Amino acid sequence: MVFKRRLGPFGIGGSTADTDLAPGPVLPGGRFVGEVRLKGGGTAFDIEHITLDLTARVEAGTRGGEHEGAVVFDRFRVGGGFRLDAGEERGLPFSVTLPWETPVTEIHGQPLGVVLGVRTELGVAGAKDKGGLDPLRVGPLPVQEAVLEALGQLGFGLTSADLAYGRIGGTGQRLPFHQEIGLTPAPRYAHAMREVEVTFLANAGGVEVVLEADKPRGLFSSGHGALTRFTVGHEGVEGRDWKAEVDGWMRQLAARHGTRSVPAPHGPGDSYSAHTDEGGRGRPPLPSPNRR
Repeated sequence: MVFKRRLGPFGIGGSTADTDLAPGPVLPGGRFVGEVRLKGGGTAFDIEHITLDLTARVEAGTRGGEHEGAVVFDRFRVGGGFRLDAGEERGLPFSVTLPWETPVTEIHGQPLGVVLGVRTELGVAGAKDKGGLDPLRVGPLPVQEAVLEALGQLGFGLTSADLAYGRIGGTGQRLPFHQEIGLTPAPRYAHAMREVEVTFLANAGGVEVVLEADKPRGLFSSGHGALTRFTVGHEGVEGRDWKAEVDGWMRQLAARHGTRSVPAPHGPGDSYSAHTDEGGRGRPPLPSPNRR
């Protein structure tokens, strides 16, 4: 896909800059490949820098409610320090690495409603020309996909996907925001939780899976629900019984509510390695179901 824009703010008649991104979604921690193509107009000019900003539309809570704002979560210099002559055509290929915690925008080609983009900035004669926000597609890592598919097999249903400003306590989170994937509980968990949120915090060694259950109304006092986290590696994804493993996670999450009567469809012999955390999220309350 090619995104074109004019260098009009500098009065360079006929000059253009095109950012060409490789087709298909990129994975978190993967290589983001493309090319910036320049074509000079009737006047030569010096390009001081060419920079790519990765931007996310993030929700933040205030006393007046919630609002959305653009957050630049990474920045790459991909060229600059040269003169573009009149009529000259020049291509600047780039290959940069996405942050491991880059949010997922689609699953099996279906968009989640999360907005990520790339903005190209050119520095010319001490001024900066920022282009429009061009969409960035990000697919799930194998671990993320396996966990979400297991939740679907267990009867959990996707209701929302949002980016929330703030950090989750007790985790290795690096970005100033995190993705929250909202789910309705499977029927056998409905008495223990009203909604479940999944957050993936990936790094080079694996993925922290953070689960938070919103407590059913009337059973507990107000406040955040139970929070549990698990760590899994990137290797051996295909050889694991994810349905049984994720069901064990959900049973442990339900137990944090004091609910221990959830039936065990896979029997008592399920095994999984995990660690849990009582840390709070330091962020706004759970989003409402089906909200974008």
